[in-house]
Amino acid sequence: MPILPTERDPRLITVRRGGTLSDDHHRMLAEWAVACADHVLPLFEREAPDDARPRDALEVARGWIRGEVPMREAHRTAFVANAAGKGRPDPARFAALAAGQAVAVAHVPAHDLGAAAYAVRAASAAAPEPEREVVRLAERDWQREQVPAELLDLVLDDQRARSAICWDVFDD
Repeated sequence: MPILPTERDPRLITVRRGGTLSDDHHRMLAEWAVACADHVLPLFEREAPDDARPRDALEVARGWIRGEVPMREAHRTAFVANAAGKGRPDPARFAALAAGQAVAVAHVPAHDLGAAAYAVRAASAAAPEPEREVVRLAERDWQREQVPAELLDLVLDDQRARSAICWDVFDD
């Protein structure tokens, strides 16, 4: 299931690609995506303590944010992080995918919501069945508290617009 819409919100497209997103806001979205993925990374690391690919991907993302890593390297690293989740139980798989989405923000800012959505899915999948809804809402709310204030309206608009293609994890 694709988590990027067919029609992109120009607020999530960088200025140099014809949108309205500034470089500063692009980096802030990447920082938020990294925070979301990092929050659930222990779910992967408990399952695969010797596999550093998702953690390394988050470090690459941080390097891109600081201007030390080229976008193409960050984009390639997304596939490496995603591959780490293959064949893993859902909490670990979704945590790896959250890391992959977070580093992919360097290439496409709208991947920020993918990182958040996979992180919510990871947290929910790790909870016992009767607690999954409570955990989903708690993770979603924690994420919203991490969004920089100047980007909150944009992120909330995007969550409303794309929740259906993100497994409804952002719904109330």
